[in-house]
Amino acid sequence: MSGALPAQMPGQGAAARAALLDWRGIEAGLDAYGVGLTGPLLSAAECDALAGLYDEPGRFRSRVIMARHGFGRGEYQYFADPLPGIVAALREAVYPRLAPIANRWNETLGKETPGKETPGLPGRYPADLAGFLAACHAHGQTRPTPLLLKYGEGDHNCLHQDLYGELFFPFQMVILLSAPGRDFTGGEFVLVEQRPRMQSRPEVVPLGQGEAAIFAVQHRPVQGARGPYRVNLRHGVSRVRSGQRFTAGIIFHDAR
Repeated sequence: MSGALPAQMPGQGAAARAALLDWRGIEAGLDAYGVGLTGPLLSAAECDALAGLYDEPGRFRSRVIMARHGFGRGEYQYFADPLPGIVAALREAVYPRLAPIANRWNETLGKETPGKETPGLPGRYPADLAGFLAACHAHGQTRPTPLLLKYGEGDHNCLHQDLYGELFFPFQMVILLSAPGRDFTGGEFVLVEQRPRMQSRPEVVPLGQGEAAIFAVQHRPVQGARGPYRVNLRHGVSRVRSGQRFTAGIIFHDAR
């Protein structure tokens, strides 16, 4: 893979494709299981180009070796500003599709503010990403969070939630950049749902190269006999059995 790309990878095509996704189906999946699938989103060439950026340290603000922190095995890097064009375009194009779902979920759960209860943020998520990031920045969350993850043989990602400050957007997106069966084996994306007074439920999410999953960051509403309640979700990656697996993570809130 080659990382020889302009500073801003073109993103117009990816943003247009995002607009054509089956958003009704994605919303239905989020409501029922906490995850919705996009189907093909990026081409193989776009995936290879994006993964190839991993070896260009100037593109990133920090690198995390997961084993040093007990996060699992593997590593990832957070992009620095300015984000690659394809990442920025997808972030900006997908957020407005998800904001109405986020507001509906908050209304269902009777929440008055997005994320954790924090004074000063409007009671509804703004309609566009710029408005939401302005709220993040006002609360001291100014560091970009989109990232690239790299796994080798034996690597895995422990179950976790990506919460980087007082404010967070309830959905994020992960794009598989490598081809299952050709570039790697194993390494399945996994969600685990924890319902009150019930055993946890796993959800293995199959993805092909260039396909994305949009999923709940922390919890989702479920309709119970006495009304709606929230269930907790965590996500991770199972053990990579062979090869190398690259993934792009698009998180919509910025970090402290």
